Amino acid sequence: MDSKRSGVLKYLYINPLCRAFAPVGDRGDLLPLPLRLGPVYFRARCPPGSLRPGVPLELPNQHRVPLGWLLQHGGEIIRYRTLTDLAPAGAADPTALEAAQAVLAEAKPVVAVIRKQKDTGVWGGNLLGLAPSASLGIKDVGTIPQYRRLLQMGYPRSGRPFKLAERILFRLLSRDDDPALLFEFQKTAKGDPHAESWARWVIREAACAGLAEAGHVEDPRLRGSAHKVDSAVSQFLRSPLAEKPFIKSGGHVILHPEAYPPSWYSVAMVAAMPNLQRERAGFTERLGNYLAQPAPKKAYVLHVGKKTVKPQHLLLGDPIQADSKGVPKDLPLALHYIELLAGIGALHTAPVATKVLGRLLKDFDEQGVWHPKGLRGLPKATNRMSYHDFPLVTETKSAESRQADVTFRVALIARRLGWTLEYA
Repeated sequence: MDSKRSGVLKYLYINPLCRAFAPVGDRGDLLPLPLRLGPVYFRARCPPGSLRPGVPLELPNQHRVPLGWLLQHGGEIIRYRTLTDLAPAGAADPTALEAAQAVLAEAKPVVAVIRKQKDTGVWGGNLLGLAPSASLGIKDVGTIPQYRRLLQMGYPRSGRPFKLAERILFRLLSRDDDPALLFEFQKTAKGDPHAESWARWVIREAACAGLAEAGHVEDPRLRGSAHKVDSAVSQFLRSPLAEKPFIKSGGHVILHPEAYPPSWYSVAMVAAMPNLQRERAGFTERLGNYLAQPAPKKAYVLHVGKKTVKPQHLLLGDPIQADSKGVPKDLPLALHYIELLAGIGALHTAPVATKVLGRLLKDFDEQGVWHPKGLRGLPKATNRMSYHDFPLVTETKSAESRQADVTFRVALIARRLGWTLEYA
């Protein structure tokens, strides 16, 4: 293999417009880097004027995908998704793929999610709940997290659970002011126009994320709502509030009421809509630069009507907390964030996320399997924002069940980054 295709590059340029990589020479000139699709290599072409100066990024440009290992140890969900999302095009036999999908539909984790859905398309009687909450009256995980989890599980998108849920999700994007569509926010928003406006905004962002991930990226209803979200976030990124988003009131640190920062939902939406990224390339670049900066350490709240709310959905910078070696405190959350940054072509801007991924790759063996020292259990999430995509394998007594999710997820990230994939 050509030396330019392997090893560690001293510098990489990552272009969000063309999703291409290029090493930067000693004089700052950009050198073409061949990309591999199956057995074919080609040189990526970028739009004129789209290049930016390279930045240091100590990451490899290739990754080994342990196809055989994932198919053996990944369980029903990861087995199917390995065939559809990681295997080379045409490598999976159609009959085997159909059989794997049939087994997936009967898998216990999938059936458990489907059984909780009501005939109205709603899960848990709420929209955004990630865990039971007595204050909001939430007894179970809500509609949008469960919808996104079912997507991550690889359940057929033509299935009845998606059709039922999407009737609700598309209504949430409309101007329908039915109070019932506020779900768990009805009590908070009652008689308070500001609280109602805030609740509907957050709900629409989350609905946009789910529908974009489901592939409805060209639906005019989603595109219209997505542009509104991007415009509000873009205005925030261009304003002084991006640098000083807080005010103090009554001993509390409060997010400025006119601030519309990025959220987990809006970033997920952008990451799932490559056409939108190309149409709003300047915004996408600003978003990536903003998400690379450290998140504020101070605790803050939102004023929503007469109540104060501790927001978990907002992103005021890189949320990954890691030690000096790059080991994250919450690995599922770190993986989710790294995948989002890869989706918007912004991983190269984020030093903490890059360091975490680089450290994580050191724990992979020659076959591409994650083998950390002292792994005694499945990595646990302390932040529930990664609920929908981790874990996909039910933990058992076997060590492989603890390794499969991270092995699979890092392979997905490598593919999203455009790295050369080798198969084992």
